[in-house]
Amino acid sequence: MTVMEIDRIDTDRIEMADSSDERTLDAMFEWLEKMPVPEGFKVEIVEGHIFMSPQRNTHWDIIADIYDQLRAQFPRTRIKSDVRIDYPGHLNGFATDVTLVAKGAAMDAKGLWRYQDVEFVAEVISKGTAANDYGPKKAAYAEAGVPVYLIADPYTGKCHLFTEPKEGDYLSELSIHFGQDLDLTNTAVDLTLKTDEFPRD
Repeated sequence: MTVMEIDRIDTDRIEMADSSDERTLDAMFEWLEKMPVPEGFKVEIVEGHIFMSPQRNTHWDIIADIYDQLRAQFPRTRIKSDVRIDYPGHLNGFATDVTLVAKGAAMDAKGLWRYQDVEFVAEVISKGTAANDYGPKKAAYAEAGVPVYLIADPYTGKCHLFTEPKEGDYLSELSIHFGQDLDLTNTAVDLTLKTDEFPRD
């Protein structure tokens, strides 16, 4: 199955929306809610482009593993998956695979979590959207000041950890192979992430 990318969906509706990015994102997501999106597909907007990617078994197993390990450390209310959060940049409404929000974080008036409260994000690579995770999404997370960004890539069998966001980039990067422990004890996550059960594709 391939990822569907749709540019300029429902052009008239988008052009009639308010010119601010926030209102335009809201209009695009409102349209998506009315669209017959196939069950099991993740939908997000990256730099104004809409991406739909199927949830694969390998993808879900890694997400569940990361979630379970975070859940042992944090209350369920702080851990999110596939929930819309709007990030800096042009029309960025992401549905990150795993998100950890800060203690005491609350949704805004629109019922959305604020990117300023995000402490950790993890993305599990899908072939069709890998360029987003390594490119514009990484830049948006850095611009937002997300302290810890993790990419788990089942195709290469590696995890890539990005920390120390500054001026739209991460100053620190660490890569490990699946099977190695990932030390996050000196980050906001404050745990050692086990990757020995991460499956490969």
